[in-house]
Amino acid sequence: MTTAHPSPATTLPTSGSAAHLPNRLRPRRSCLAVPGSNPRFLEKAQGLPADQVFLDLEDACAPLAKPEARHTIVKFLNEGDWTGKTRVVRVNDWTTEWTYRDVVTVVEGAGPNLDCIMLPKVQDAQQVVALDLLLTQIEKTMGFEVGRIGIEAQIENAQGLNNVNEIAQASPRTETIIFGPADFMASINMKSLVVGEQPPGYPADAYHYILMKILMAARANNLQAIDGPYLQIRNVDGFREVAGRAAALGFDGKWVLHPGQVDAANEVFSPSQEDYDHAELILDAYEYCTSEAGGKKGSAMLGDEMIDEASRKMALVVAGKGRAAGMRRTSKFEIPEG
Repeated sequence: MTTAHPSPATTLPTSGSAAHLPNRLRPRRSCLAVPGSNPRFLEKAQGLPADQVFLDLEDACAPLAKPEARHTIVKFLNEGDWTGKTRVVRVNDWTTEWTYRDVVTVVEGAGPNLDCIMLPKVQDAQQVVALDLLLTQIEKTMGFEVGRIGIEAQIENAQGLNNVNEIAQASPRTETIIFGPADFMASINMKSLVVGEQPPGYPADAYHYILMKILMAARANNLQAIDGPYLQIRNVDGFREVAGRAAALGFDGKWVLHPGQVDAANEVFSPSQEDYDHAELILDAYEYCTSEAGGKKGSAMLGDEMIDEASRKMALVVAGKGRAAGMRRTSKFEIPEG
């Protein structure tokens, strides 16, 4: 989504981040997970068309591999070609002994080539504030731009979901709220072993409330909402179905665990060509009808459809996603005769 929003920095508590903030609304249709301890995967990820790549120090790294993986990640961030991708590192959560060293090693070593830190298993706002403070200290010490590195907060249990509004407001660095389904399912004793699939015996969508609560917290604070992984990596049709559920609600993207899921995610979270063209026509038609030349009208007809300010707002969302995806128009607005 590329629609401009006012920065939340003017209303959110800050722990020392700079007043100047970069654009936090980056394309994130596909967020590719890559083990930070696997150089072969790190090399391959650079050539895949994912919007975001996150180099993982948490679940994808065995405990004994984490210290070396930090340095491997620094090397690949500094020497790799990540052109066109948002570069993220997922550190370990604050309840472990690894978190502070993850952040210090990675940010000191590769801060200028890093866009965000992803914090897993966030349970309350203070955990985000703590990460913000640590990032600010490192940036000041190293002479980096203070506040440039963003935060992605991952919700993975019931307590985190209950506190998601406060979490979303905790730092002006925050860019996304992410749903982590595997740990969440375990935390609430959900009766399913297939991550992302509906539990047997429940006739409705068991994830609807969770996704909507995350989405509302994100949108209320001008953040993006990202759905978590689908672990049946060779079932692309299943991935499309689950991704389509999140996209229909308004989520901005989804994790991908395998190269075969990347194209599907990019497609599902982009508008169709028809919808993109229609959104751009609405924007053109509304701009014309509200202008002096168009009669300064508050509403007008676009073919058989009446459009107004509400139509413009809806069209901005679709057009913004299409532009972020690099789509090109195949239709042109014609000024109506008479």
